[in-house]
Amino acid sequence: MRVMVIGSGGREHALAWKIAQSPLVDALFVAPGNGGTEGVATNLNIDITNHAAVIAAAQEHAIDFVVVGPDAQVVAGLGDDIRAAGIACFCPSKQAGQLEGSKSFTKALCDEFDIPTAAYGRFEDEASALAYLYTQGAPIVIKADGLAAGKGVTVAMSVEEAEAAIIDCFAGAFGASGASVVIEEFMQGEEVSLFVLTDGSAILPLTTAQDHKRAFDGDTGPNTGGMGAYSPAPVMSREIYDETMARIVEPTVRGMAQRGTPYAGVLYAGLMLTEAGPKLVEYNARFGDPECQVMMMRMESDIVPLLHAVATGTLAGQNVAWKDQFALTVIMATQGYPGDYGKGSEIKGVDGLDNNALTVFHAGTKRDGNRLLANGGRVLNVTALGASVKEAQESAYRGVDAIDWPEGFCRRDIGWREIAREG
Repeated sequence: MRVMVIGSGGREHALAWKIAQSPLVDALFVAPGNGGTEGVATNLNIDITNHAAVIAAAQEHAIDFVVVGPDAQVVAGLGDDIRAAGIACFCPSKQAGQLEGSKSFTKALCDEFDIPTAAYGRFEDEASALAYLYTQGAPIVIKADGLAAGKGVTVAMSVEEAEAAIIDCFAGAFGASGASVVIEEFMQGEEVSLFVLTDGSAILPLTTAQDHKRAFDGDTGPNTGGMGAYSPAPVMSREIYDETMARIVEPTVRGMAQRGTPYAGVLYAGLMLTEAGPKLVEYNARFGDPECQVMMMRMESDIVPLLHAVATGTLAGQNVAWKDQFALTVIMATQGYPGDYGKGSEIKGVDGLDNNALTVFHAGTKRDGNRLLANGGRVLNVTALGASVKEAQESAYRGVDAIDWPEGFCRRDIGWREIAREG
């Protein structure tokens, strides 16, 4: 099988790394890829927002199967266009991708199928959004309705902070994504993510993970696309898992099918574990980043048959096996991220670090001859296995400390909640 992965981040490097291990794969391409993906695949320097160019490249390289990574391409309907060209594709439809592409779409689905989530209001002008805020008070959560690269959410602890977030959205801080705003109640509890594969009918649960969204230690600083993660998340007990599947995931898959927009892909449920039980924070219509990195490190099974079964509606009866270990990833980012940051600084000490228990997935990197350069905000994902979260954390930070990159930074406390519980 000849496979092409779409995307250029750490998620796509992790997917390509795992796909490359499959005996079913004869040739692997990544479009456009990064400085790390070229170690496991052939990079194709194409504009993935140009669907015709993606399809032309797939046809030129006789691709049998395309795996779409990024949320923007899911929401833009790249999967639909690839399938229309007669090529099998792992990617939800554009209509189903609204589960991530529109917060209000998901909220309406929750209302219709009685899926527990935060109380909310949706607004298309600043005045009505502010009026609602003043009736609710703080803490409160302000969300741009559309995609905003993980940065369109403000957990406001004061009315003033919430006001600023609303004004920013309607002033164009997130472009068209902020043209409407969803305001949610602040849910008290611990966040956890559950991933499942579904072909629109059958559901294959994958695993759990916990992400770290804030930029700095102690969960302080601005929201980011994610500064680290670990998997599995022991806080997700069997009882909570069963309740989540029965009340959140299964009604979503069933409801999407009933609406005539079946969801086929990986469904990523961001959950809040409240005193009243698990509630949906939001859905993502793709593998998480950086959660994908820890999942791929732990996955024992060949991923290619699973992804292909989703794409071809044959997921029923499939199984997945996991290593009996924890995985933890630390994101190394360019100073200034998630705000303004520079590009082009040299990174040394990465090549040769990988071993059976540690892999450095690249995100925002590019090669310049023998030099490895930073080319983005989140740049490297240092990912390690261990018998405990603490052991995986120690291994990952040993990897971080072996990398020479003065212009980079990372959090030093990834996994802190579970490590505190481990004692």
